[in-house]
Amino acid sequence: MIQSQISQQLALMQLSDSFFPTGSFTLSHGLETLVQTGKIQSVRELQIFLQLLLRNKVGMTDIVALIYGHRGSKDGNMEAVRQADRQLFVQTAIAKNRETQRQSGRALLMVASSTWQDKRLEILNREAAAGKIHCLHPVVFGAVAAIASLSERDAVLAFLHGLVTSILSAAIRLSLVGHIQTQQVLLQLAPDIEAVWSTAASMKLEQMWSCTPSIDIAQMQHSKLAQRLFAN
Repeated sequence: MIQSQISQQLALMQLSDSFFPTGSFTLSHGLETLVQTGKIQSVRELQIFLQLLLRNKVGMTDIVALIYGHRGSKDGNMEAVRQADRQLFVQTAIAKNRETQRQSGRALLMVASSTWQDKRLEILNREAAAGKIHCLHPVVFGAVAAIASLSERDAVLAFLHGLVTSILSAAIRLSLVGHIQTQQVLLQLAPDIEAVWSTAASMKLEQMWSCTPSIDIAQMQHSKLAQRLFAN
């Protein structure tokens, strides 16, 4: 029992670590645009950006899809995984975001298939190659987390921790904050992450929603920046 718990904790750390090669370090989720246009200039504004992203966008779309991807994979119900993937694709209105989600998801699937040998991953690989599934990152993350024996809650926490730390890393590279400040922000976001998990766990796929117009516009404007460090 203790060995099983240790293995699960190690899998959680492995999946949430920026060392895991999915390309997340190339994404700023609109932060780069907001920093370059002067709309985010302080640690407090960065924290508000992350809270809005978590509570009004990622938490109510990506995390819901992740949870259903996890449940489907855990039960061996691959149609449920496909359904979560389709619903998230429809819900993700910005074309660039759909593309980066697909790229990150397929990168995750490739690495996971080489790390965890499982028939469910073989199915996803075949269907991705045939164009039968988009392989969006949150859904694949949920499916892989179930295969790695992570609980639904731990899968969500691993995903959100990875997301927030990657954005905070982007903030450092954009010279917005320092390392100590990012650790303070990360700790202060704990209640938001907990609230996202609690809310998303009770939602149905068709209840997905998002409302972050300023962030959405920033993400769409990103490709027009004269200089870019990040893919979105």
